[in-house]
Amino acid sequence: MDEEPQLRIHGELALPTLIYLPGLHGDWTLIGGFRHAIDGQVRFVEFTYPRTLTWSLDDYAAAVESTLAKNGITGGWLLGESFSSQVVWAMVARGKFRAQGVILAGGFVKYPLQRAVRLLEKITDRISTRLLVWIIFGYAKVARFRYRHSPQTLSAIDEFVARRTELDRRAAQHRLYLVAENDPRRIARQATLPVFGLSGWFDPIVPWPRVRHWLRNHCPALRDYRVIRKADHNVLSTAPREASQQIMAWINSITVKD
Repeated sequence: MDEEPQLRIHGELALPTLIYLPGLHGDWTLIGGFRHAIDGQVRFVEFTYPRTLTWSLDDYAAAVESTLAKNGITGGWLLGESFSSQVVWAMVARGKFRAQGVILAGGFVKYPLQRAVRLLEKITDRISTRLLVWIIFGYAKVARFRYRHSPQTLSAIDEFVARRTELDRRAAQHRLYLVAENDPRRIARQATLPVFGLSGWFDPIVPWPRVRHWLRNHCPALRDYRVIRKADHNVLSTAPREASQQIMAWINSITVKD
């Protein structure tokens, strides 16, 4: 691979390691509020993906594993946000990283609305860069209201906007294609490590009732699935305090049992 993910590490080595893999936008620009909320409780490792147009999900998984290994990280909890739930399943299937547990944040197994993701992929392909910029700046105004209680996220909105380039759009389109083509249901059925799900109540992107129903009926490793009422699809960013408390409760419950 010509490119590698970027990685940042926050927190002490002795703390549990929580590895954040981002959603479709592919970077850490919206995770600041959650990072602040969970500070001092975990060793927080966050990723930004390269704007690749060629990687498979297995390539994503291998790149994450390689970057972690180069930084001396051989185990920890995997926190897969939305798109990255698919990267997490690929890592589970590979079995090369010593994951202590999996947390899906606005994530899924096989995406339940295949026609919708195909349509979004086509729209992303046809949208002009000028229109994309207009949409992104409009989103930035909305985001400043959505994240008004999270100053750490607010401070990163300008960086989020700046990263939305033409190549970034094409990389997001490629990730949508990977989601549409992927079916990790067999992996989820056979998973043996603890699996947890976290969603925001208002989520027009990933229908959590269908995701939760499938996991409860087909994933024996599922330990718990929680929905935060005040949050939306970006549950880690729109409810950072509640999300961090729930995730720490899960991590501590497994640590105590071990």
